[in-house]
Amino acid sequence: MTFITKRQLAVTVAACLLAGAAQADTIRVGVIAPFSGPFAIWGQQFQQAIEVYQAEHGTEIAGHTIEFLYRDTGGVNPDQTRALAQELLIREGVDYLSGLVFTPNALAVAELATQSETPTVIMNAATSMITTQSDYFLRTGFTLWQVTVPMADWALAQGITTAVTAVTDYGPGIDAENAFRSAFEAGGGTVLDAIRMPIQTTDFAPFMQRVRDEAPAAVFGFLPAGPPTYAFTRAYNENGLREAGITFLGTGETDETTLEALGEPAMGLHTAYHYSAAHDSEMNHAFTARLAEMFPGSVANLASVGAYDGAALIYHMVEVAGSDGPAAMQAAMGYAWESPRGPVSIDPATRHITQNVYIRVVDRDADGRLINREIDTIEAVPDLGLSQ
Repeated sequence: MTFITKRQLAVTVAACLLAGAAQADTIRVGVIAPFSGPFAIWGQQFQQAIEVYQAEHGTEIAGHTIEFLYRDTGGVNPDQTRALAQELLIREGVDYLSGLVFTPNALAVAELATQSETPTVIMNAATSMITTQSDYFLRTGFTLWQVTVPMADWALAQGITTAVTAVTDYGPGIDAENAFRSAFEAGGGTVLDAIRMPIQTTDFAPFMQRVRDEAPAAVFGFLPAGPPTYAFTRAYNENGLREAGITFLGTGETDETTLEALGEPAMGLHTAYHYSAAHDSEMNHAFTARLAEMFPGSVANLASVGAYDGAALIYHMVEVAGSDGPAAMQAAMGYAWESPRGPVSIDPATRHITQNVYIRVVDRDADGRLINREIDTIEAVPDLGLSQ
């Protein structure tokens, strides 16, 4: 694979910016995500949420037409991600980058974003340190520290004093493991075992047996949303952990896209997260209704809200600064708005989103559908990982 040098990138991007000056009425935004392979639902949900946002707010702001261009990474593929970012910057002349589901992919874009002074809105990748890798990184998703510390604190408040952690063995999973252990042990709890599972596995029976052997009061799990979370949650029930009195604690493991398929065994599972499709607000009701209207059968989840708010942040930056990258970054600092998830803002110190975290339990709504019902709210939580 051929990569350009720093000097080549700087010269080429400068030429693109000069060429684009005559077409300042169009702002182009590159969205890099998996649109094929086992994680293709991420790209699909990103695109659907962005199209919902544009349907609600139009495609023009402050005299600029905003155009989104979508590129497929196929999964965890940092080399491909970097190549796509180069193509978007150089051939397509994009003014903003966005998307980025996985930590390795986001890190692959950091140098390019910095060199080209391109604001890059990360809609998911959840390892805390990502935003430290480029001054042009912003995040509208979440971090594992942000949602895991509240989960550990809540567990302690319920009288749970022993736990086993079981996480996917990559950046976010390690963040989740460290966050849970740090908060849980600081509050007087004991982590009996820390299990790390391969990112490609969907066979969790051996790990569940290991948890049962430890006989903790709870198991805390983290896996990337999609097929692994579905398999992990089913394995919790099928391997008898519930019957053994081991409480399930998680973050996104009861994701809305697989919740109905989990069925009755999902009832009563507890998670801490920054969004539930069942969040009771006028804005969320309008968002989920428009999503269902435009894309029948689709359900809102973390990917949807991360992309919807990513679009909101990009629109704000374009309104204030157009295609001026440094000025757009300044416009983003401290920006606060109302989201389908609740009130949010961009922390100027971390360039990460500050948001509510909700303790949720799987329940049924009035129509009998499974939902993540919010039972407690921890308000205005920042990224808690960068202070560690």
